[in-house]
Amino acid sequence: MTSPEPQSPAPQPPEPESKDRVYRSVPAIAGGVLLLAIAAWLGIDAVTAGGGRTPWMALAVLILVVPLVVAFTLRPAVYAGEDRLRIRNPFRVIVLPWGRIASLKSAYSNEVLTESGAKYQLWAVPVSLRARKKAARREMRATAQARRGMGHDEGRGSALGMRAGLGGGLGAGPVSDGPVRAETDRIMDDLRELHEARHRAETAQGEVTVRWAYEVVGPAVVGALLVLILLVVG
Repeated sequence: MTSPEPQSPAPQPPEPESKDRVYRSVPAIAGGVLLLAIAAWLGIDAVTAGGGRTPWMALAVLILVVPLVVAFTLRPAVYAGEDRLRIRNPFRVIVLPWGRIASLKSAYSNEVLTESGAKYQLWAVPVSLRARKKAARREMRATAQARRGMGHDEGRGSALGMRAGLGGGLGAGPVSDGPVRAETDRIMDDLRELHEARHRAETAQGEVTVRWAYEVVGPAVVGALLVLILLVVG
């Protein structure tokens, strides 16, 4: 009798890859959709109802305007993974390994600074001074309410303690969940935490790469040339 052949172990299923965190500006997307709808409405009306060179001019303007609207509203996004930060700006895509990032700065715009001194703006995470002021007012109100609540509870706890001999330990003010922050500031805090946790990882090293978005630049340049030619020809 022949001995049974040894069976090979069953292949292990691949480990699931961690998905990138994606950050985009919802108001910018909404504004971009609205602008594209208006451009399509006006452009189609000019093409179908216009006379002479008007339809050609309308097409040329659409070829110029549509890529620019998409570039500045729908296109910007930030992808934060375990090993790198990918920034999709209007005309460029920048890939930054966490090990090459020196800091993430927030002032009047949110920016990433590399160890070599290069600076890249996060178009998808715009700074809103109005949102910051609103968050600051909410923080002030929450702090004032917490102080009033703690004072009230401590007074009540002291009175009860004097009666029951328990001291003032019964009064406990509301626990704060942390400072109130604007949405984009919270996003930058998340990116800083991820950078702090991963910038020394071996897989988070590498070179910074920058690629121009020719799929946006090309049509916009063609549209600008067509508009210029039509204006010159008259």
